[in-house]
Amino acid sequence: MENTTKTRQFCGRQFSPEEMTLVCEVVSTCGGISRQELAYTVCELLDWKRANGKLKERECRDFLEHLEQLGLLKLPEKKPTGSCAPRKRMSKKGPAWPYSGLTGSVEHYTPLCVEPVSKPQQRQLFCDLVSRYHYLGYSMPFGARLQYLVYTHTPREVVGCVQFSSPAWRLKVRDQWIGWDDVTRGRHLQHVVNNSRFLVLARIKNLASSMLSAVVSRLRADWQARYSIDPWLVETMVDRKRYHGGCYRAANWIELGDTSGRGRMDRCQLRHGADVKTVLAYPLVKNAALRLASGR
Repeated sequence: MENTTKTRQFCGRQFSPEEMTLVCEVVSTCGGISRQELAYTVCELLDWKRANGKLKERECRDFLEHLEQLGLLKLPEKKPTGSCAPRKRMSKKGPAWPYSGLTGSVEHYTPLCVEPVSKPQQRQLFCDLVSRYHYLGYSMPFGARLQYLVYTHTPREVVGCVQFSSPAWRLKVRDQWIGWDDVTRGRHLQHVVNNSRFLVLARIKNLASSMLSAVVSRLRADWQARYSIDPWLVETMVDRKRYHGGCYRAANWIELGDTSGRGRMDRCQLRHGADVKTVLAYPLVKNAALRLASGR
């Protein structure tokens, strides 16, 4: 069993030995409540909140489950509800890609309509399309997230899905480009957003780069409205075995380099070189690297 009295980091937050002791005590003494209620309790005690004042319940639940995997505490059994479904979802393959039969040039279908996913029907459609047509499937992202459906103007038809979520905690080429050390990254990482899913559903020329430009043009305002945090940089990781990332380059994203190939959850460094991805970034503000390095 690992030591409970050392400082730990998770999702950009550092937990002191005293806080770790408190977390373990709360879990051991609050019997009979759900994992979600435990997460809310821990968030309130540790004042773990977003900039808009809302508790970071999802991140806290992930943290508690991580501590359970390390053998530091024992959580109550998951209740048999929808929340116990797998985080990752792959649908049975339906009709072959593309989902839409529209073809031609994107100019014939502009302006593209970008809609944030907010209604149950939109969430279901987004989940179904990504789980069916994206090679990674659909998984509930860690932390903050925004999802978009992209439609053509005439005829009105969904042609794309785009998801943004919390950034990778440690990404060597990004951190070197910004000039971050561990302490500075922990302070300013909230100003980075990750493009974690990008799905094009029609064989329309230049649709992918047009989708990126249309969505990114409103991302900063939407993220501020949802989380009261001003994002300054968007990052993404492209599997170079599958894709070149040409649509990102066409939309003026900057190539920063390659990942180590470990993946964001490989804490024991067992997968080095196994899954190398190209890291690309798009500054949402002028002098984004300098602002991320200084925090202003």
